[in-house]
Amino acid sequence: MTKKVTINDIAKAANTSTATVSRVLNNPDYPVKESLRTKVMEAIEQLNYVPNLVGKQLKTNTSNEIGVIIPNISNPYYTLLISGLEYVIRQSEKYILLCNTNGDPELERKYLEYLYQKQVRGMIISSINPDVEYLRFLQKNHVQIVAFEQDLDLDCTKINFDYYRGGFLAAEHLIKRGHRDIGFISAPLSRHSRRKVYEGFQACLNQYGIKEQKEYIKIGSDQQEISGEMFEYQNGKNLASQLLSEKKLPTSIFCINDMTAFGVIQQLQNNGLKIPEDVAVVGFDNIDMCEIVNPSLTTIDQSTFEMGRLAAEALMYSMKNTSAAPTNNLLQPTLIERQSTNG
Repeated sequence: MTKKVTINDIAKAANTSTATVSRVLNNPDYPVKESLRTKVMEAIEQLNYVPNLVGKQLKTNTSNEIGVIIPNISNPYYTLLISGLEYVIRQSEKYILLCNTNGDPELERKYLEYLYQKQVRGMIISSINPDVEYLRFLQKNHVQIVAFEQDLDLDCTKINFDYYRGGFLAAEHLIKRGHRDIGFISAPLSRHSRRKVYEGFQACLNQYGIKEQKEYIKIGSDQQEISGEMFEYQNGKNLASQLLSEKKLPTSIFCINDMTAFGVIQQLQNNGLKIPEDVAVVGFDNIDMCEIVNPSLTTIDQSTFEMGRLAAEALMYSMKNTSAAPTNNLLQPTLIERQSTNG
């Protein structure tokens, strides 16, 4: 087995001390003669030295990693959001530790403990756990936290979205297209974001004098969400099947997200219905696939990449300025009209 190269080997090859090698490796601003720095770097290259990041982490009591906790990696919405995070974090020469909770509060807590044990000092979280006591513990122990998407009862910087307004805009679009029998299909209303979307939907119907018809409101179960890959898509198909069993179909359906809408559209089409001629469908997120599916999906754009970018920038700032006051950012929705309502 090949012997692992150490800084002692580098020091001998460069004819200098281990302290100097350590300074060259870990503190580029430390005043070292340029000729000596060059000798050290040449020795590192010749011996194929690989730094021990774990050892460095133990010495500094910190990590060069950022923890990111999301509830469902199978939803392309989170892929786009993570792209926004990564765009900023890589420029800060840090790395993402991505944790997918699959909608399970217990798993979320375990991930938080794991990140803390790894000395991670910055975390970005879309929490599905209403109990924030452990997050408060982390803050007391100098962990910087930025929350996005969900409205946590926590004194931290939050990057959020006007979900209420998004739900209102989606319903209003259908009403202005002449619809009065409007369905709503959603994953469990266990998250702040989903509840606000539904409240905005209800408020719009009420403002326009349209009665909400309970037989057209279909909500998935919590157990399904925890158990399933591609939950939103399958949930859309399952709940669309329930709608098809009703005596009368709504003329339009608003879905809690785009993946749910894709499942709804496929199930309706499998049963011989045309979109939007028989049933118009609106989604929520504006993921890339909205333009690819047939028909293309009318949806609510929630500036997903921007949300990720802002969350990462806020965390980088708070890690450098630990005494800075938390801030709140609220992004606004935009309706994107496509064929699923405008055929």
